[in-house]
Amino acid sequence: MAEIVLGIGTSHGPMLVTQTEQWRSRLAFDQSVNHAWRGGSWSYDQLVAERADQNFAAQITPEAMTAHNARCQASLDQLAEIFSEAKIDVAVILGNDQMEIFDERLVPAFSVFYGDTITNYEFPPERMAALPPGINLSVAGYIPSGGAEYAGQPELARSIIAQAMADEFDVAAMKALPKPETPHAFGFVYRRIMRDNPVPSVPVLVNTFYPPNQPTVRRCYEFGKSVLRGIQAWESDARVAVLASGGLTHFVIDEEIDRLFFQAMEDRDIARLADLGEAIFQDGTSELKNWIPLAGMMAELGLDHEILDYVPCYRSEAGTGNAMGFVCWR
Repeated sequence: MAEIVLGIGTSHGPMLVTQTEQWRSRLAFDQSVNHAWRGGSWSYDQLVAERADQNFAAQITPEAMTAHNARCQASLDQLAEIFSEAKIDVAVILGNDQMEIFDERLVPAFSVFYGDTITNYEFPPERMAALPPGINLSVAGYIPSGGAEYAGQPELARSIIAQAMADEFDVAAMKALPKPETPHAFGFVYRRIMRDNPVPSVPVLVNTFYPPNQPTVRRCYEFGKSVLRGIQAWESDARVAVLASGGLTHFVIDEEIDRLFFQAMEDRDIARLADLGEAIFQDGTSELKNWIPLAGMMAELGLDHEILDYVPCYRSEAGTGNAMGFVCWR
């Protein structure tokens, strides 16, 4: 039976792969859209007014942002070392797609890649030119120069798919990615945690972002237990790591929600997050649903978790930005 020896939860995103002075390049985006926060839809100006007493100005000085970035990079370096030292044979990665390989014609709630090769090719110039400010600066953090191909692990993937079907999760099965690129949730892991030297892996995608078929918190929790059974059913002596990529709260940072999430992990009671209501898990905060299957799996296994750091990385007076979390189980 395959053995899960390591779990890793890591944030990803432009702020982790760009220079601190570039963080506010996303400010125009923050100011131009309404944001999901506390179950409502808020304009930038409404957030500034509502949260004026939180003194975000002190969090967005060059000195503060530089310090936050340094803490994040130190934690990422530590996670990369932990992964390397664990001598992992195969990884299962939980992440989401943001209309990178899927589009509105088809967005599966859950999908599992079971092919031999994961393609992560560079964007053509016209694609790069069309990317929003800030996003264009981040692409190199997910795709190496010249592009890359990574090994899948079809046998393990088929075991996960078979178990999911037996557990009444009708997952989409992908033998090839719909487009020759890797969603950035996964590209970040291959580049930053595995340092461009990835072990064979099984990408497992959760549609956290896009209505109308976002899985609920409780469904994600149960799905994690199914993935765990699928890994354990694989007849192999491989050492397996399970990683979750995304989160924490963003694009509006909510430290209270993040604390509740960490407390649920501490108590090994991830299922109770469902009591917060689905309206909390929208926009970037929805990526907590990549962590929920992992945290549920680790609770089932009884592995101890360590929070390497939690860094709310603010970039505006409205409290927008990305709360970064870095956790391991072993």
